[in-house]
Amino acid sequence: MIDPAALTRCRHRVHLDAAFPERLATAPEDAGVRQRQDAAAAKREEIRRILTEHAPDRWVQIDPEQSARRRAEDTMAACAAGADRIWGAVLPLDREVGRKAHCEILMRDADLGGYIPVIVVNHKVTDPGRGAITSGMFEWEPREDLTRKPRGQTRDQMRVAQVYRMLESHGLASPALVAGAIGFGSDVIFVHDLTTILEDYDERFADRLAIARGESATVPSKIGECRSCPWWPGCEEQLTQTHDVSLVASGPRADLLREAGCHTIDDLAAWDREPLEDWQHGAFEDAVVTAKAWLTGAPLVRRFPEVRVTRADVEVDVDMESYQERGAYLWGTLLNADGISAYRPFVTWDPLPTQDEARSFAEFWTWLMAEREAAALGGKTFAAYCYSRTAEDKWLLDSARRFAGMPGVPTEAEVREFIDSEQWVDIYQAVSDQFICPAGKGLKKIAPVAGFRWRDADASGEASMSWYREAVGYDGEPDLTQRERLLQYNEDDVIATKVLREWMSDRAVSEIPLSSDL
Repeated sequence: MIDPAALTRCRHRVHLDAAFPERLATAPEDAGVRQRQDAAAAKREEIRRILTEHAPDRWVQIDPEQSARRRAEDTMAACAAGADRIWGAVLPLDREVGRKAHCEILMRDADLGGYIPVIVVNHKVTDPGRGAITSGMFEWEPREDLTRKPRGQTRDQMRVAQVYRMLESHGLASPALVAGAIGFGSDVIFVHDLTTILEDYDERFADRLAIARGESATVPSKIGECRSCPWWPGCEEQLTQTHDVSLVASGPRADLLREAGCHTIDDLAAWDREPLEDWQHGAFEDAVVTAKAWLTGAPLVRRFPEVRVTRADVEVDVDMESYQERGAYLWGTLLNADGISAYRPFVTWDPLPTQDEARSFAEFWTWLMAEREAAALGGKTFAAYCYSRTAEDKWLLDSARRFAGMPGVPTEAEVREFIDSEQWVDIYQAVSDQFICPAGKGLKKIAPVAGFRWRDADASGEASMSWYREAVGYDGEPDLTQRERLLQYNEDDVIATKVLREWMSDRAVSEIPLSSDL
């Protein structure tokens, strides 16, 4: 049976899932996947409560504690009775065609008959702009939205398309050929136009079904999904044995190289032809150097004879921790001046979203600007550092907008003046500009090359999400030990940035080979 998730999943994983179900059932659970599933479940429960409490008489709620077969029977009975709104719908397995699906909401089309599927997801389904079609949360009234534009979410499209096809097979699909998604923000229903989706869906479904039935062969190839795939250890071993080119040029890059007859890392390292004309993944020479580095075991490769990084008399490392799109609860800082390093966190432990976030943000900003001003008054140079500034910039600007006018909160213009200045330094960019990184450019990949290790062996961005839920008590009493764990994790992140910067200044040239020497 093919569920919608398989339609955007690695083709080889679909084969392995179908061929070895008993091994899949006993595979260790990925902590990040579990965390996202828990967050999604909490999101669905939040929306269920909002919708059903608004108009309880309109809703039939399918008991989630029942077996899937019984839930499907109850769903079909509710449809047959003409229920206006159904929560927790499960459709009967389509054993002949090979489909299975569930849907948070089935909404009766009052004008054309049949049902419109609406899913609830824990990610954004629109961005600021215009052109999206949205409806209000409580009445199905689609209209052009002048404040939102669609955000491409193929997995959502495939899911609603599968539910539609299954409704269609029972004569229950609305002729309107639309579906909906309630995403992060929970203030509108984004309307999917199924006329632009179904052809792609049908092609993907036929492909994945053929794979699951053993009618279409697949081979492993490294892609982004591999990071959380239970089959990755076996695939990695196989790819390593064959020196598969996807280990150093993953995803679509590997496809392009294979089309050009380059199948192994050795082939790529020995490349002596012109770069591929349709290569759109950075400098092609970087891919060749990455292959050479993999063969020699070099963790990094220098692009230039010298390594440069901005340094200052007063240096502040900054690392922000956020929870999904709910807010930034922690601004961690490491002040380095006069030979002394001091960690200082600015944090709120009120569960996000909370107005107390404004207080912690304002205190962080006031402190940072005071250190900047003090350095200037003392005739000293000043620089603040982060690693991959995208998230910090987003939450600096977003916090200034959301809490505008509150005590200590800067204006958006003040934030922009700072982040556009030479005093806001992205060490990630400095690494990207000066090194080729065979194993990736994340801080937890690069800092160990400089000799830094995190104290918590489980430290990661995804793990911190679970720690945060426990720290603030989303699911029970707050766990104070997880607060300490988060602070230690954040402190290690800012120390790692400092160590990496100092290593780049002092030792990188002597420890890392130059690309031209490989």
